[in-house]
Formats: sequence, C-alpha cells, structure tokens
Amino acid sequence: MSAPAGWGLDEDEADEMPLSTRLSIADTLTLGNATCGFMAVYFTTTGVLIPHLTGNGDGGMARSSAATAVMLMLMASIFDLFDGIVARKLRASAMGAELDNLSDLISFGLAPAYFVLVWGMVASDAHQHVSALAAIVVLLAVVLRLARFSCVTLRDGIFQGMPSPFGALTVVSIVLLELPFVPTLLAIIGTAWLMVSRVEYPKPRGKLAVGMLSWIVLAMGMLAAWALDSPGGELLLQTGCALQLVLGAVIPLFATARRVNTFRYNRREARAGLGARP
Repeated sequence: MSAPAGWGLDEDEADEMPLSTRLSIADTLTLGNATCGFMAVYFTTTGVLIPHLTGNGDGGMARSSAATAVMLMLMASIFDLFDGIVARKLRASAMGAELDNLSDLISFGLAPAYFVLVWGMVASDAHQHVSALAAIVVLLAVVLRLARFSCVTLRDGIFQGMPSPFGALTVVSIVLLELPFVPTLLAIIGTAWLMVSRVEYPKPRGKLAVGMLSWIVLAMGMLAAWALDSPGGELLLQTGCALQLVLGAVIPLFATARRVNTFRYNRREARAGLGARP
C-alpha cells in the first residue's frame, strides 16, 4: 500500500511538490480565520441556543458565550487583516485566494448569519421565521460579495461593497444593541445590501490598517467588560455597537460624496479642455 501523497518525501522531493499543495505563512493565518469562525458558531450554539431550547438558560452564561462568539469574529478579522499583509510581504501560495474566500465565508458569512438566526429564536418565537430569512439574506450577501470579488478587477486600494469582515461586525453590533425587532431587521438587511452594493470602500492599509486593528482591540475590551458584568460594561457595549453602526453609515456617505466630486471635477476638466481647443 502506497503512502499518501507528500508522506515520506525527502527534502529534494518536497521542494518539487506543486505550489498548490504547500501552505504559506499567510495561509496559516487564513486557516486561523476559518477556525475562529467555526468556534464562533460553536459558542453561539452551546452557550446561547441550547440553554434556551432546554430551558436551562443562564443570563450570565448566555452573555459570556455571545461575547465570546463576537470576540472570535473579531479575532477572525485580525487574521484576515494580517494574512493579506503577510501575503504581500512574503510568498503567497497558489491557493491563498481560495482559502481566503472560503475562510471569510465561514467567519463573516455563516457565523454572523447564524448569530442573527439564534437571536431571532431567543428573542421571540413569533419572529423565528423572519429572523431566519434575515440570516439567509446576510449569508447570501456575503456569498455574492466574495464571488464578485473573485471575478471583478477594480483599481488598487478599494473594495466594491462593504467588506465582509466590516459587514459581519456591523450585523452583530445591530443585534447586540437590542433595538426593537423591526428596526433591527431593517438595519441588518440594509447592511447586507451595502455588502453587495457598488459603494467603494478603502482597503485597510497603512494608517487605516492600524486604525482598524486598534478599533478591533478596543471592541474586544468592551465585549470583555460586558461579559464580566463590569460597572459600565453595558454602556461600553452599547457605545461600541453604536459607533460601529455610525462608521457603517458614514463611510458610504463619504465614498458617495467623493465619487460625485470626482465626477464633477472630471466634467469641468473635460469642458476646460474643449474650450482650450483652437
């Protein structure tokens, strides 16, 4: 019986292996992203959904598990941020882009959609079907966004549509704010629409990447304070979630204003060029 491919190879034979079968450092970070997404689903199930279904719900445990699930999504976004940086600085494998999309689908598609679904089940039995529909909308928005990202070429430095990590964090922030059901539902659907829209978002590079990382770390601290029921923890959580929603609303407005100004500038330049002709 022959050994599986890649087993028992010496160093020279290993160097001749196809690039697609070997993981780079960036790929390892990407797999960390996928692992965080899966564990977010695990904590949402074991700490929030199962206690609710069995009638053994403990408010403190549900809060801690929900906070842990969201922290894992935040950790996934850190892995997603750094795998791109590492891939640009070091060698990236041939399957890096595919791994990135699949991991993003787990962490920023399945995990937040499942979070929305469980929220609907826990919040009210009457809203289960509607929350399931909202969860499907979130999941499909991420699927469509990732598919479009793979086949559409844009100018360097921008994303088209809200990036899936940002969208996932916005969705869970909406849920954690505990607004009335209808405004929560509309905000979730609006976020899903932004993910598949043509609104341009800047890629997190340089100072923007540092700012994003700082915001993620700060958000994790707010979640920890809320989970531990620290004094002011509830207010910190609400403040952080509200700021995430404000960022989600303001960035498209700035992007649209910049696009309009660029269009007007180009029109003025075109007219000036026509007027300057002999």
